[in-house]
Amino acid sequence: MSEQLALGQSVLALQPFSALMGAELTVFVKGHAEIRIPIRDSLKQQHGFVHGGVISYAADNTLTFAGGSALGPGVVTSEFKINYLRPAMGNCLIARAHVIHAGKNQAVCRCDVFCADGHEERLCATAQGTITRLGASSAQNTHG
Repeated sequence: MSEQLALGQSVLALQPFSALMGAELTVFVKGHAEIRIPIRDSLKQQHGFVHGGVISYAADNTLTFAGGSALGPGVVTSEFKINYLRPAMGNCLIARAHVIHAGKNQAVCRCDVFCADGHEERLCATAQGTITRLGASSAQNTHG
């Protein structure tokens, strides 16, 4: 395991909500991140599909890890948009994000969320977001 992946996993472990989801950071390299969430009944809505909030969480957090890989630690999501493409069913959610463009204080990232059942993956959502370095907006405000 790489040092960067181990660091990312330790950050994820500090997030109580991520522990509640059962999230696992499986890829964390410059410009890319992947989070997996085992699908269990408590994460489903009344029709038996994974709840949209779980899918949204997966996209949001994976976008932030991808952006953080380019900007460094101390980042947050400043906005994101998600499109749900099909109901998520299977045994695992896989969110894969990559940096589209990174500047000094923010990165625009894209994330595709797949539902997997065995070896087959089906795209169930896609998202795009802006990740911002903490303190960047206050530094910009003090300089004009």
